[in-house]
Parts: sequence; structure tokens; C-alpha cells
Amino acid sequence: MLRPKETYSRLIKDLAKEQGFLFCGIAPAGFLEAEAPKLENWLKAGHHGEMAYMENHFDKRLDPRLLVDGAKSVISLGLNYYTEAQQSDPEAPKISMYALGEDYHSVIKAKLKILLERLREVIGEVNGRAFVDSAPVLDKAWAQKAGLGWIGKHTNLISKQKGSYFFLAELIVDVELAYDLPMQTDHCGSCTRCIDACPTEAIVAPYLVDGSRCISYLTIELKNEIPAEFQGKMDNWMYGCDVCQQVCPWNRFSIPHQESAFKPNPDLLGMNKKDWEEITEEVFQKVFPKSAVKRTKFAGLKRNIGFLNG
Repeated sequence: MLRPKETYSRLIKDLAKEQGFLFCGIAPAGFLEAEAPKLENWLKAGHHGEMAYMENHFDKRLDPRLLVDGAKSVISLGLNYYTEAQQSDPEAPKISMYALGEDYHSVIKAKLKILLERLREVIGEVNGRAFVDSAPVLDKAWAQKAGLGWIGKHTNLISKQKGSYFFLAELIVDVELAYDLPMQTDHCGSCTRCIDACPTEAIVAPYLVDGSRCISYLTIELKNEIPAEFQGKMDNWMYGCDVCQQVCPWNRFSIPHQESAFKPNPDLLGMNKKDWEEITEEVFQKVFPKSAVKRTKFAGLKRNIGFLNG
């Protein structure tokens, strides 16, 4: 006979599968002791660039119990976004795979809301919050603690079975559950492909990324002009970058997602180099109606395309 917490954990994983999540793992909520000095040193080194918000809520980033009263469990989930669809013009400025469809924030938030509602139907009163890359939660650390994978040398989470093309999200709840074993093994070995391939040398050491040099930061987070030192080093990326994942051997196990919301806009895939260079705000709104690309705004995308043309 399964005890209630084991029954609830199994239920959560079944419900997560129903919602289309690639995987689900559960860890006990507590202070992330090992991550505290790493985060502090990363911030002190200025690797967060202009992302000043990374300095806020330091304690909350390390302890989910400060985010949810009485938190006992962190439910980590992964949602696949891998697609074999590609932009038709190989010369066109490139967009990171994760941004080819609808904005993942809204897609995943809706799934987490349903998941939490279903839990309340079964368990009763549950105090919990959903997090999708929009609050001070160290997603990758919790995913590793929940046994979903290990943090690779490029600092992305890697699953031995599924690669790394997936979004991470969490439900933090005040219910004690049966917990998964943390991933203790690092399967990167002596491989340095991601470090060697990074166009801007943003992976400054194994397991350490200088965010202020990362193409994703430069094309999305950076609000000022892109520094001239990166001229000719952007590998034709106008929004985000996939290089460290493209070269990772574990991504040979990636399989195409089944999420209709992530299906790429055919208009976007069909645009050629000239179309992008001459893009108008009207076209921008048509091509990216519900896209994460709206984060950089029309002016930001124009800036990025202009920088590529140098």
C-alpha cells in the first residue's frame, strides 16, 4: 500500500505527463547551501552584466521557503521545445530555437495553473506558487536536486535521455512528498565542445559563464549598444544563441516536441536575409504575435540586425 506522500508524488508525475511535460522530479524545500557561495562569487565578478535584478532577493534565490509560506517541496518540471524546423534562408539572421513559437512563459504558466488546481482537487488545501523563469528561483539547481539531470560545463541542465532543449519550471508547495534522488554524476567527462565553440568565449571556465559576454544576453538583456569588441563574433544570431547546445553530444537524443503552441510561425521561417534587414514594425508584430522575441522589442531586434551587418 502506497503511503499518502508517495501516492501524491505519483499523482503529480502522472498529471505532469498529462500536461505534456517531458519529465518531473521532486526535491525537499530547503536552503541551497552549495549554491550560495557560487552565486555570490558570480555576482561579485560582474558576470550578470546589466542584469541588476540578479542582485535582488539573494536569500529568496537560495531558499524557496521564503517564497512560499510553509514550503516543503519543490516540484521541478521540464518541457521540451526541440524542433527540426529551420529558417529557410541559411544566410538569414538566426533566432534561438526556443523562441520560434509562442512565449514559453505563458504556455508553461497555464500548464502549472492546471497542475496546481488538480492537486488541490485531490489533496485539498495546498499553498503553492508556480515559477517560470520570472522569479528568484535557481531552476537548474532544483532540477538537479530532483534528479532531472546534471548541470553541464555550459551551465545548462542536461538529461542523459533527453539532451538539453527543454524549459525548466517549478511548483513550490507546502505538502510533504516522496522525494527523488539528486543527480550526483556529471556525464560531461573531458568534453569541452561547448567551451571551444562559444563564439564570444562566454564560457570562461568549465561550469562558469560570464553572462555579460553571452550572445543571449547581448541580444536580449542588454539595453544599451552592443560593445564593439563583439563585432564579427555573433555568429549571425539576432535573438539568443544555441551554439553550446548544438555542439553538445547529448543532444543527439533530443526528439521533436509535441506542443502545438511551440510550432514555429511559417512567416518567420520563410523570411530571408533581406526581409530581416528591411523589417518594419508591422511585420515584426505579424511574425511575433505571442513570441518571447517581443522582450527585445522592435527597436532591439533592429539594433541586433544592424550590429550583425556592422
